[in-house]
This record gives sequence, structure tokens and C-alpha cells, in this order.
Amino acid sequence: MTYSARDWEANAAFVDPEYKSTRLRGPTEPLVKLSGGLSEHTGPMFDAAALHPLDDNLTKNGVRNGEPLGERIVVTGRVLDDGGHPVPNTMIEIWQSNAAGRYVHSVDHHDAPLDPNFLGAGRCVTDANGLYRYYTIKPGAYPWRNHTNAWRPAHIHLSVFGNAIASRLITQMYFPGDPLLALDPIFKATPAQARERLIAGFDIDVTEEAFALGYRFDIVLRGPLATPTEA
Repeated sequence: MTYSARDWEANAAFVDPEYKSTRLRGPTEPLVKLSGGLSEHTGPMFDAAALHPLDDNLTKNGVRNGEPLGERIVVTGRVLDDGGHPVPNTMIEIWQSNAAGRYVHSVDHHDAPLDPNFLGAGRCVTDANGLYRYYTIKPGAYPWRNHTNAWRPAHIHLSVFGNAIASRLITQMYFPGDPLLALDPIFKATPAQARERLIAGFDIDVTEEAFALGYRFDIVLRGPLATPTEA
């Protein structure tokens, strides 16, 4: 099986002057192209049996003694290959901060409360039509040390395996109307013509009455309309 080349003009540069840590970790020499073998062009494949019953519900999978705090949301969309065809049975891994902008991670020292009922991580698998769906809490903005008074906009990290390791994609999903997007070096590192591909759309038809606001976010693996990768 062959795969379309990634559209590097729609992806962030490996080193971006405004995104401070890329100066230290980004490669400065030309990349070496490797020809893929069997391990890159096959699997892994998943199905719903690979999930725990609560993996796709981040509002429930970390509950200890009550509901997590924050605005409940439901996110859905399709995973598509480079030809626009649905990708069934592919795993999407999800991780994010809680409603106060704090991650459940030992290196997160943000002065914001941890939520004892929210883990901030989950998984879902696409169905036969490439459709996925998960429930979570809308993440909060948080400060980071990239520059003076720097705040990351609300976002959710997504890792999508696709139908082969060669098509794996790691990206971030943002929310419409967030004023921090215009100030965020990570979001702005993505070329302007592709940034809208990183912003979910509010969808009243996905919204569940009296329960959760709905957002739609399609993910395209490789090709000219690919979802930009995480910088």
C-alpha cells in the first residue's frame, strides 16, 4: 500500500522562532527519507472490544466520588484517509487538561486545582463509517513559559493511528471563537491556510439537550487536506 506524502506546507516548521522549545528540540539538518517496510504499511487495527466501556467517556472514567467539574461536551467526527475515504476501526487516544487548565501529570505545577474525578485521558475507536465520538469536559486555558504572560488556548490532544503506522497523526483540536488563538505561537506555527483545520465546529445537532454541548471535528490523515500535525 502507498500513502500520499504529507503536505508539509500545511504543517508547522520543525523550528519556529516564536515557539521557544522548538529551538532546542527541532532538527536543524535536512531530514533523511526512509523507505517504509511491512511494519510501517500494516496495522495496527482495533475494534470496540479493545476499549474499556468507559474509555470514550472522560466524564465517567475518572469518577471517584462525584461528577467532574466543568462544562460537559461531546465531540464527534470522521477519520478519513488521503483519498477522502472513511477509516474504520482506528484508535484515537485523547488527553487534555481539566476545566481549570491542569493536567494530571507530575511535571504540571500550574497553580490550579486538580479534579479528583477527572483523569483527562481516554480512547475511542471509529466505526465502520470512520465515525468516532467521545464525551469530556471542556479544557481550561493555562499559562506556560514560552514568553511573558503566555497562555495556551483551550485544546484537546489527539493521537490517531490510522490504518497503518505510516499514517499515524498527532494533533491538537481547538475551540471556535477563542481569543487566545491569535496569541498562541503553537497554533500560529501552523501556516495560516491550514489553521482552520485545527478548529472544531460547534454543532447544535450534536449537542445533547440538557447534558452536553456538541462539537464536530473531522480528521484527515495525509494528503492535500490533511489535518496539520502537532508542532
